[in-house]
Amino acid sequence: MSGHSKWATTKHKKAANDAKRGKEFAKLIKNIEVAARTGGGDPAANPTLDDMIKKAKKASVPNDNIERARKRGSGEEAGGADWQTIMYEGYGPNGVAMLIECLTDNRNRAATEVRTRMTKFGGNMADSGAVSYLFTRKGVVTVTADGVTEDDLLMAVLEAEIDVDEVNQLREGFEIVSAAGDMLAVTKALEEAGIEVEDHDSDFRASVEVPLELADAKRIMKLIDALEESDDVQNVFTNMDLSDEVLQALEEED
Repeated sequence: MSGHSKWATTKHKKAANDAKRGKEFAKLIKNIEVAARTGGGDPAANPTLDDMIKKAKKASVPNDNIERARKRGSGEEAGGADWQTIMYEGYGPNGVAMLIECLTDNRNRAATEVRTRMTKFGGNMADSGAVSYLFTRKGVVTVTADGVTEDDLLMAVLEAEIDVDEVNQLREGFEIVSAAGDMLAVTKALEEAGIEVEDHDSDFRASVEVPLELADAKRIMKLIDALEESDDVQNVFTNMDLSDEVLQALEEED
């Protein structure tokens, strides 16, 4: 089971403060703009846009904000930014491999912010390809337990004739890991089987993980938090492996 995914699941469940909620809203809005620009502004004809709008609504992003983002992206309304996705690579404390995914309209600003925060909190930037070879992009769908068993999940995806990589039990549910391109199909198959999907997203999973004790986990989490405070940073992926005990200790201190 991926330590990063356990942390992401735990973090997702925490009550977000206003600053974190605002950052999450901004991230979702950007994704809507990009999806509309890439595949058109009609959700019925653009599955990615439709999915991004549903995720934004689930996160309680106001409908007005969602609609304006859709219009900006499709060109129906002026003011859309030229968003570019950039992936930076580096190492955190204890040699933890890191991928920092940015969605920005200013490459120079994004590079400066990432480099400054990495340096300040004990990380180092790396050349392109230095750590990315360790990671593979996957689709991850999470569901809460609520009477659902692993067999229920496997049956749903098998009946839909979808191959999944693994089903992992989390502390409060399960995650289904698949090829990135199959994520929406897995989500649809589960929903059609009457299984409520809590969340779905793309993730980068590492082939080699680095186990961390509590003190080292605290250091890497400070670095991740600092990076995620940047408006340009969308996601941070690592190959750290945190035990349930370390996760519990981090939660109690938060």
